[in-house]
Amino acid sequence: MDFVNVPLLAASALVFFSVLAGLFSARIGFSFLLVFLLAGVLAGEDGPGGYRFNDFRLSFWVGNLALAIILLDGGMRTAFSTFRTGLKPASLLATVGVLLCAGITAAAAVLFLDLGWGQAMLLGAIVGSTDAAAVFSLLTRSGVTLNERVAATLEIESGVNDPMAVYLTLAFIALLGGTGVVQGAGDSAWLTMLKGFAQQFGLGAALGIGSGFAMAFLLRRVAARDTGGGILALLIGAAGLSVFAATGWLGGSGFLAVYLFGLIVANRAAEAVAPTLAAMDGYAWLAQAGMFLLLGLLVTPSDLAESWLPGLAIAAVLILVARPVAVWLCLWPFRFSARETWFISWVGLRGAVPIVLAMFPLLAGLPQAGLLFNVAFVVVLVSLLTQGTTIGWVARKLEVALPDAGDEVAVRAVFRDFALDPNLPVGQVCDFYGLPTPPHAELPLAEWIAERLRRPPVAGDSVPLGGATLVVRDMQEGRISRVGLGLPD
Repeated sequence: MDFVNVPLLAASALVFFSVLAGLFSARIGFSFLLVFLLAGVLAGEDGPGGYRFNDFRLSFWVGNLALAIILLDGGMRTAFSTFRTGLKPASLLATVGVLLCAGITAAAAVLFLDLGWGQAMLLGAIVGSTDAAAVFSLLTRSGVTLNERVAATLEIESGVNDPMAVYLTLAFIALLGGTGVVQGAGDSAWLTMLKGFAQQFGLGAALGIGSGFAMAFLLRRVAARDTGGGILALLIGAAGLSVFAATGWLGGSGFLAVYLFGLIVANRAAEAVAPTLAAMDGYAWLAQAGMFLLLGLLVTPSDLAESWLPGLAIAAVLILVARPVAVWLCLWPFRFSARETWFISWVGLRGAVPIVLAMFPLLAGLPQAGLLFNVAFVVVLVSLLTQGTTIGWVARKLEVALPDAGDEVAVRAVFRDFALDPNLPVGQVCDFYGLPTPPHAELPLAEWIAERLRRPPVAGDSVPLGGATLVVRDMQEGRISRVGLGLPD
């Protein structure tokens, strides 16, 4: 039985010590995902483990399976109200934003890697999207509470931008045609790409939403038979993976389908789903651990010698130029504050998705596919080391984090000293506190604040009133339920 016991002992011990190291490293701000990735590297060919692993097909299969589980879990934790708040900006970031990031990163690849534009655009597509696994886990463990608009935008963007990155990667591989030079990029080729885009997103959305409603209907009846949360989680997980695989088989985006499937199921059958969330969280963490360990095993640090410097340059352009430019252009119509926009720019985390996508060129046999894989790994490592370890610190520095309910000083600093009824007319408040009366003073405070913001309000939003400040203290069912007032010093 050694052929069972020895590999099982090695794999389980590696996961155990990685999780243990992650628990300690999280206290100093290190990402769990980074620990898993580095553990895989140390167990690999150039590390103390010395295990040689180069099965890209197995890694590709495991990576897709893990991403499907992570996206399913992420969709199940997204409320409809949150989805409505962040849908429009997140959708623009997940499509136009990914394309902008890919284009600017491609220009850097031409400059620093001396690639042709076709291969450079392929690299840009590979690293162009944020990573659901990284964003979901690091936002949860960052120790900060973000306002609903920022949190929803980041979570939805990371959940729905993978299909765009996958589509762009496959499209550029098809255009490169196995030669490394763009082939047949005429009108018919671009038309084929557009049809492929419509098919990927159209089928993915239709099958994800349709199967989500069907599963929610089934769950409401199955759960009535006192089925435990563990078995229901297994049922949901199996259904989600079936939707992911079937959608991909039919030519749609399985990533989009499984995210929307989780979203619909969790919101349409909330009572049945609630007991399953703990088990689903375990599945998601197991998927993340296995995926990052396996991806770490794939990397041979000695092969990265020629890729480090250009990889660092590509990562710097992506993090400091491409992501901010894309975010500022995409969020400009939605009136995000400058602090919120800079924070969303910083949380452009790259994780397993770029490494999984970098396997596409390897499996397709494209020239310089190994270089693209190594650069993608360097980009991911830099992103986890810089962005992943500083989310909480940056949120506090930019003052986009909401205070803890138990911190009275911080609560008063953000939500101000006085609590007002949102139905009070603005003019009445101004008369009582001796403030200048603004236009439309007959409006209730809640309506007046919403009109000034010119965007859906969320807790923490503030607007000036004379020399004073009005703050949204709380929201209920999409409406302002409490207003804070801070008087001038």
